[in-house]
Amino acid sequence: MDLPYLGASAGSVIAAPSIKTTNDMPIVQPQWFEGLSLLPFQINAHYLDTDPSSRHMGETREQRLREFHEENDEAVVGLREGGWLAVHGDSVRLEGAPARLFVKGKEPVEVQPGSALDPLLRG
Repeated sequence: MDLPYLGASAGSVIAAPSIKTTNDMPIVQPQWFEGLSLLPFQINAHYLDTDPSSRHMGETREQRLREFHEENDEAVVGLREGGWLAVHGDSVRLEGAPARLFVKGKEPVEVQPGSALDPLLRG
């Protein structure tokens, strides 16, 4: 039986195989990083683009997600505010706002609302 699932913010991140793409940095080693594995790809909620005028000297969200791919293979969908994924069976579609797609070994790409992301369901 299929059941609907709606996750917002951390509730969307937990639907992935792990919580490794959360924006929260634990100060203590978590007991585990496993997610619910409802999806075979990762989500980064509240994705923020790099502000070229920022004086912040820390790592950017894009840098963190590239670093994720140094040790992990799953694709990552960087969901900006107002963006969401509609998953129905073997179909997943981006809605609401553009997203940034990170695939290991490739340059990140912009994905527009209404785009099908079905290949991500095949891992």
